Amino acid sequence: MQRLDTKLALDILRQGLAFLLGIIIWCVADPALAVDWTHPLSFSNAELSRRDFSGESLQAAEFSNANMELANFANADLRGAVMSASVMTKANLHGADLTNAMVDQVNLTKADLSDAVFKEALLLRAIFNDVNIDGADFTDAILDRAQIKELCGKASGVNSKTGVQTRDSLGCQ
Repeated sequence: MQRLDTKLALDILRQGLAFLLGIIIWCVADPALAVDWTHPLSFSNAELSRRDFSGESLQAAEFSNANMELANFANADLRGAVMSASVMTKANLHGADLTNAMVDQVNLTKADLSDAVFKEALLLRAIFNDVNIDGADFTDAILDRAQIKELCGKASGVNSKTGVQTRDSLGCQ
């Protein structure tokens, strides 16, 4: 009787080990389970003046402390990008998607922000001197009162992608 119990226990143990080995082989051999992770692009502290990024996919790219004067980001996908403390004077951001981007402390003097999407973007302490915001969407963007007042003074147009009026997205009176 004890010999039969030992044999049954060994059979159960073998089946369990075979099952476990099968799962391990399946997990290692199945490429669909592999995580495809690429690190975001980093241009921190870079000299990028006059660089052409138009139409590029730059999701979650980092541009902190970079010089991007006269850079072209027209129609670029910059969702989740970090551009903190950068210089973007006279940059072209026409039609760019900056949803959830960090554009805090950025100098955007004379930049073209027309038709850009800044939904839920962080824009605190960004400088907006002489910018073109015709058709830009600032829905749920984080701006301080002085910035909103300044931008409302020049806000006009409707964003071609979101259909939102610039004045409405800023909460202008």
